[in-house]
Amino acid sequence: MRKLNVAILGCGFWGKNHARVLSELESSNLVAVADIKEERARTIGEKYHVKWYTDPMKIMERKDIEFVSICTPTITHAQLALETIKAGKHVLVEKPMTNTVEEAKEVIEKADKEGVHVMVGFIERFNPAVRKAEELIEKGEIGDIVLASSKRVSRWPERIGDVGVIKDLAIHDIDLIRFLFQDNVKQVYAVVGSLAHKYEDYANIVLRFKNGKSAFIEANWLTPRKIRRLIVTGTEGILQVEYINQEVLVENDKMAYQPFFTYDEPLKLELDYFVSSLLRGEKPTPSGEDGLMALTICEAALKSGKTSSPIDLSLS
Repeated sequence: MRKLNVAILGCGFWGKNHARVLSELESSNLVAVADIKEERARTIGEKYHVKWYTDPMKIMERKDIEFVSICTPTITHAQLALETIKAGKHVLVEKPMTNTVEEAKEVIEKADKEGVHVMVGFIERFNPAVRKAEELIEKGEIGDIVLASSKRVSRWPERIGDVGVIKDLAIHDIDLIRFLFQDNVKQVYAVVGSLAHKYEDYANIVLRFKNGKSAFIEANWLTPRKIRRLIVTGTEGILQVEYINQEVLVENDKMAYQPFFTYDEPLKLELDYFVSSLLRGEKPTPSGEDGLMALTICEAALKSGKTSSPIDLSLS
């Protein structure tokens, strides 16, 4: 089986996890890492016996690298993604895809022009509990979806320094609910504020979809207990997903039960899927367009929070 030669930009908290998984996958061959902090780059490079650099352009210059995983701060995503695309390499960029909607559009345009694939790291799509929930919804286990609500709360993670809670936490549920609803958002209303941090650290977001469904997303960096939960209400039942424990609970008017499925690491499933898609020559999802949609909704939520008014979107 052919292996895809991969490299990682950013050896911080999340980059270390990417390095571990990509070095373990049978379909990938980790060949290089880069970080502007020499100690971090050296530590990861020596641990996995690969070349390490403090200059990301060294990664771009290497002809043997086919795919680059970008795990750097959000404000650097666009520039690094564009350099990677220019070098003719496929890109997986952690969420949020870029810092602004305009940057995301440019990345998509350049990737299409150069014929390379871009995937955005919405890891919850690969959570086995979410996959089981998707399967049950498709089977009509809870009837037609009416609405969804999510709670993604915890203390502020020290790894975050350039975005607020909406683009760091809520964006996961924004993407996932779009994915499960198979529809686009037409209106966003949000209550947003900052109690203890530079950027917003709490947000309550209401999404109205084109097909009439709605969703409520609660996210904050203030709650001492970490909670990651999604509840989907249908005409015939309710489905609850616990992301951390990978548990699903289904309730209807006759019973409540927890379906069985195998526990697995979402990041491993995500990276294996991306590498396998590239080896098969297939366009992976979540795509750059998915990243753009989620970012557009995030920016609408931030605008709504400032204006205290709903923001109408015209997403195709």
